Amino acid sequence: MNEEQFRRNYKKAVDSMKTDDQMKKRIEQSVNAERQQPKRQRKPLYIAASVAIVASIGIAAPSVWQQWNAPSAPVTNVVSSGSNPTNETNTPNASDNSVVIPKTELPSADGKGAMASMLQLVVYQGNVYTQSATSLDGADALALRGEKLGTTTGGINELSGQDQYTELASNIGEADIYAVNGYDQDFRIMSYTEIDGQVYAQLFDKNNDITISSGADLIGKLHIEGNITAAQWETFASWNNGLQELQQLPADESLDAFVSALNAAKPIATSPELEEKLYGQEDRKIIYLTLQDKTQVSLVLFGEGLVRYGNVPVFLEVEQGAFQSFWNSLSE
Repeated sequence: MNEEQFRRNYKKAVDSMKTDDQMKKRIEQSVNAERQQPKRQRKPLYIAASVAIVASIGIAAPSVWQQWNAPSAPVTNVVSSGSNPTNETNTPNASDNSVVIPKTELPSADGKGAMASMLQLVVYQGNVYTQSATSLDGADALALRGEKLGTTTGGINELSGQDQYTELASNIGEADIYAVNGYDQDFRIMSYTEIDGQVYAQLFDKNNDITISSGADLIGKLHIEGNITAAQWETFASWNNGLQELQQLPADESLDAFVSALNAAKPIATSPELEEKLYGQEDRKIIYLTLQDKTQVSLVLFGEGLVRYGNVPVFLEVEQGAFQSFWNSLSE
């Protein structure tokens, strides 16, 4: 599809929908995303962001970072990793085992250099926050709602120019944005909207402009250790087909030991080749950890001994013995 065809299809899709209805559908889909997984194989696809997802223009994927000005060339956010010999760029301040995720740059005047994703995003204080892999029910959101930071504007899409990436610009429409009690504002913010008396809340994380030297640099921000009140898991087949066949996982010493090992895990930078290998097979299990503050953290475990949180472009390599012991405990 050439650019002119895309523009026509995009305009037709957007014009055919009422703004209020589209906004409501977007929020409802966001809040229930984990409970309504599409029945299709999850393999990494790389495409630009689009607010026309609601109109079925575009395909969701486990990893979707993409250059605005190069829609056919997959890229990674990781620019430096001592543990990845294929990386050509090195950062002097990073340790040998560190993975450096650079700041997501907003578009330049000529439209080059910007990064975006199919995930929903909000621009706050010059940084890009994307849809979190941690969910929160609307009924529990008020307790975590902190200081109001502002209200988003919508309209960002793959055709947006530099002038549209203003403070609190987004591709989620208009929503109030708040700090999240108990979490670093530099890492997490929250949208909070009421429609027809019902609360919809969405967490957004800033997973760029950071250096990950161990799992603790990422997992520690989620406040998992010592705060798990309940846990569940499901097979890849259940998740992939939207069956929601969740099985209870005891929040005991075994789980605590795994979380401890996860904090000590070695980061491995993503690459198209690694993602194609991992997502091209079904040797996966998904765990859901409910914390004391009622947030629910989703983690994907791969049979090779790797763990991934959301779309952060890093896999965490857990010590083999600890991983295998926990993996084996997840049996039907």
